[in-house]
Amino acid sequence: MSQLKCLNPIILNEGREKSLQRHHPWIFSKAIAKVLGDYEKGATVTVLDSQNNFLCYGLYSPESQIRVRALSFDESVKIDDNLIKSRIENAILMRKRVFDRGNDGVRLVSSEGDLLPGLIVDKYNEYLVISISSCGMERFYKTIVKTLQSNFKDCSIYERSDTKSRLKEGLQKRCGVVSGKEPEDTIYVKEENSVAIPVDIKNGHKTGAYLDQRLSRIRLGALSKGASVLNCFSYTGGFGLWALKGGASKIENVDVSDLALKAAKTGVAFNHLDPGRCKFIKKDVFEYLREQVEKGVKYDVVVLDPPKFAESAANLKKACRGYQDINRLGLMLVKKGGHLLTFSCSGLVDPALFQKIVADAALDAKVDGRVIATLRQDEDHVVSLPCPETFYLKGLDIMVM
Repeated sequence: MSQLKCLNPIILNEGREKSLQRHHPWIFSKAIAKVLGDYEKGATVTVLDSQNNFLCYGLYSPESQIRVRALSFDESVKIDDNLIKSRIENAILMRKRVFDRGNDGVRLVSSEGDLLPGLIVDKYNEYLVISISSCGMERFYKTIVKTLQSNFKDCSIYERSDTKSRLKEGLQKRCGVVSGKEPEDTIYVKEENSVAIPVDIKNGHKTGAYLDQRLSRIRLGALSKGASVLNCFSYTGGFGLWALKGGASKIENVDVSDLALKAAKTGVAFNHLDPGRCKFIKKDVFEYLREQVEKGVKYDVVVLDPPKFAESAANLKKACRGYQDINRLGLMLVKKGGHLLTFSCSGLVDPALFQKIVADAALDAKVDGRVIATLRQDEDHVVSLPCPETFYLKGLDIMVM
């Protein structure tokens, strides 16, 4: 393919085309040999190998380490408004089964998982929340909004484009009502026609809730009859609500955020559950775990759902130490025959590495454990086959022997 005939050509260094040939969507700055022009943020570029062979069309992010995000590996499929619209609508269709299961909170678009890198759309009842974190999706802002409005005519749209990754793209943070009405401070979305989870669209983490943990919350409910449960990094108490619904004798929700714990309390009342079985503890989780170990306290079930420890490859070793320490403490608090539900949402920590970390933690804790089940994000958080980073949430249900 001639450089002169293609739109905004970018030439890769020799040997750096292999991941693109496997259709992985990320092209890092170090892989690029030449940028033949001063392209605007979000511009469509044609990526060529060192021999000028076509590899893909992508969207350009001049200030990001991920310099190009590929959207099309077919030379006949150009990146335009129609492509973005069709991919959003295809993503919505894929979520039908999750809606049919009785879920009012559903991820409609999951970034690379839906071949729309940098775009997240979550639906909470009559609200759609969009989060744009890449220059490419920023360019198609109007198309994104128009497509969502045409598919969900009765929904308001709120924007939460306030992630750190947006700053790395050279974009300003942006939040607020896009169309329709402003959401209340707390709304409630039903899961599996059962428990209603509190959501803070305007000020909560991410877009307001962690919908990806739905399957694991349900699993905890099934394990909780008559159980004492410690829910660490509880946020707005989703795991705790499912534990109470499942018949837990007592539940301790531990978090450092007053706002999150307040929402967790309102969730108990909204679901007509017994507040007498709940404690809401504002404390650093590592500190609280150490205190409970020193006291010799034991629980039937311990849940460890920490925030992302590994933000980059540079701090992976430190993150692994953090995961090992917290799992060591967690395992020491589980009664024999009880369960540890432990998770990592760090994409850099793959399932094999995570199991090794937890196995080392069990040795340190002098605990014998068995993996009863592997846990993962629910199906609306789609995993792309060529992009393993989209399988970011992994967990283990470990029985202490």
